[in-house]
Order: sequence, then structure tokens, then C-alpha cells
Amino acid sequence: MQVSRRIEDGLPVLLGPVVFVVSAVPFDQTDGLTSPVFVTAAAAAGVAAWWARRSWWPLAALGAVFYVWLVMWPPLMVASYYAGTTLRGSRGIASYLGGTAVALGAAVVVGDLIGGRREMVTATHANVALMAMALVGLPFVFGLWTRARRDVLAAARERADRLEREQVMRAEQARTQERARIAREMHDVVAHRVSLMVLHAGALEVRAADEPTARTASMIGDIGREALANLRELLGVLRSNQQPAELSPQPTLADLDRLLDQSRALGISVRRHDHGQPRALGSTVERTAYRVVQEALTNVHKHARDAHTDVHVRFLNDTLQVEILNRGTTDGPGTERALPNGPGAEQAPSGTERALPGAGWGLAGLRERVELLGGSLAAGPRREGGYRVTADIPVRAAA
Repeated sequence: MQVSRRIEDGLPVLLGPVVFVVSAVPFDQTDGLTSPVFVTAAAAAGVAAWWARRSWWPLAALGAVFYVWLVMWPPLMVASYYAGTTLRGSRGIASYLGGTAVALGAAVVVGDLIGGRREMVTATHANVALMAMALVGLPFVFGLWTRARRDVLAAARERADRLEREQVMRAEQARTQERARIAREMHDVVAHRVSLMVLHAGALEVRAADEPTARTASMIGDIGREALANLRELLGVLRSNQQPAELSPQPTLADLDRLLDQSRALGISVRRHDHGQPRALGSTVERTAYRVVQEALTNVHKHARDAHTDVHVRFLNDTLQVEILNRGTTDGPGTERALPNGPGAEQAPSGTERALPGAGWGLAGLRERVELLGGSLAAGPRREGGYRVTADIPVRAAA
């Protein structure tokens, strides 16, 4: 389609010289190209043919005059083609065909007056009908066919564009409905459960018999309220097609100590080790590093609460490396301990804690997050025991 359009765009540029060369050959071959009249008329016809794509009426007028005067047929033939591609109403078509009929009739009259070889070509009825068919009929019909083909292609393109727009609108509507459904489910299930957790934590804080229990209940309530705030922001994003104007600041490495303190308050032994010269690396890189540590500590809470955990943050030249090491007994992410009185637990000792439920997608999501920044994430058990999670995040992602 692009090739044919380029041909149509370049056709008038080539058509002008072709019409000039063909028109410069006079009916009387004895003069050849030496007649200044034919050369001048041919030049005017060539310019009109070059301009015909913008306006074909000058070419039609010159074609009629030159055919009556000099029997110069190329301008009238080209004008008939462009007339067929342009004219749409029956009145316009009838006017053009009537005008060409007048021009052909005038050529017959002039041929009768001049006589000679021109009279032999223009005077007979057969010659008039043949010239009318060759100069006007066939080019005009070809122009009509070309116009009809263009209209069909334009209608097909418009229909395809409309269907594509409708498909995009339907897909967007489906996404909006699905996001609204997810938001409702999260509000009805997750937000309700977290709200109950916060309420129970507040009640426990008020009724606590000792200070450590009250502090733990207060910390649980604070974490739950923070989770509710983040959940409300997420629900706002899901319900709206546009990003909310104001969102809470996303966590960075500056918030890492607060995350570690929350784990320590729950009885996890966590130590942080910084290597290299700390520096600002951009919110995207630091937020990704924070999420890696957060997910690794979540797995520690699920599977290795008695393990000693070390968090290493290495500021390298072109990379920020985050490594979380467990030094103790752990089953690793994705392997939950047997629940009391559940499958795989014949006699669970009294006081055994329930393992936290997990879908097993945490590390997979982290790996996708890190790889989007051009980095890599590795996770697996250590030879000496425990578990290791290492993320290498390129610093250039901060740009």
C-alpha cells in the first residue's frame, strides 16, 4: 500500500515530462520538433500535467484547445483520467463529457475547413468515434475505477481503524472493571482483616498485664495502620485510571533501619553491615533494595524465626549489592513447616507456632523487579547452613 501511494505521489512528476515529449510531436510529421508552436504548446501541456494532481481543470482546458487547434491529444487524455478520479456528481460528469464532445465536434469542423491530411483523420464518423473512445472514454472509465478503488481502500482503512479503536476501548473498559473488582475484593477481604487485627492489637495494648506485651501490641497496631494506609493508596490506584495526585513517600535505604527494628521487636536477630561509601543512588534503586530486604525478612519470619540474619549493603562503583544471610536452621522460602494437627505433623509439640501462609511468588516478583533495572537476583541455601538472597542492582538505573 505504501509503494502504490508513493507511485501515485510520484506519477505527476514523471507525467509532466512524458506529456511534453509526446505532445511535442506534431500531427504533420514534416515539421518534427522544429515548430516553435508545438514546442510552446507541449511545454504548457507538460506544466499543466505536472499540476493536474492539484487541479486538472487547466489541463482539460488546454487539452480541448490544443486538440481543436493542433490535434494535440495527450493533454485531453490525461485530463480525462484525472476527471474520472475527481468528479462524483452526475452533473459534473455530464458537464465534462459534454465539453469533450464539443471539443471533438469543433475538431471535426476545423478539419473540414483546413482539409488535407487532417481532414482524413477528423472528418469521418468512424474516426471521430474512435478518437472519442481513445482520448476520453477509456481514460475516464479508468479514472472512475481508480477512484472507486481508492474509496474502497479508504473505507476499509477507516473500518479497521474504527474496529481497532473500539477494541482498545473495550479492553480499557474490561481493565477498568477488573481493577474495580479487585479493589472491591481487597477492600472486603484484606482491609477488613487488617482492620480487625488493628482493633485486636489496640484492645491487647489496653488490657496488657505487663509493659513488654503492651509495647508489642502497640507495634502491631502501628504496622497494621501503616498497612491500611498503603492499602488505601493501592485501592485508589486500582479504582482510578489516573495516578492519584498525592501518594505517601516510597521507602528507600533511609527507612531500612526502621524495617530492621520491626523485625528485632518480633524476636528476630538482625544485624546490618554497610560496605563502601554510602551515597544517594536514586529512589528507584533504593526502593528496589528496600523491597529485597523486606521480602527476605518476611521469609525469615515465615521459615526461620530462630536464625541469625545479617543484612549486607555494599556500595560498589557501578552496582548496589544487597545480601541477606541466615545463619541457622531454615527450610527456605516456599517450604512451610508442618502445621500442628495438620498434614505431615503426627504429634506437634505443645506451643508450636503456625507457619505463615505464603503463595511462593515473593522471590519471583523480586527477581522481575530487579531484572527490570538490568540487575540480577540469586536465592538459595548455603553450604554451611541457612539461606542466602543476593541482589545486584546497577546504579545506572537511577538515571
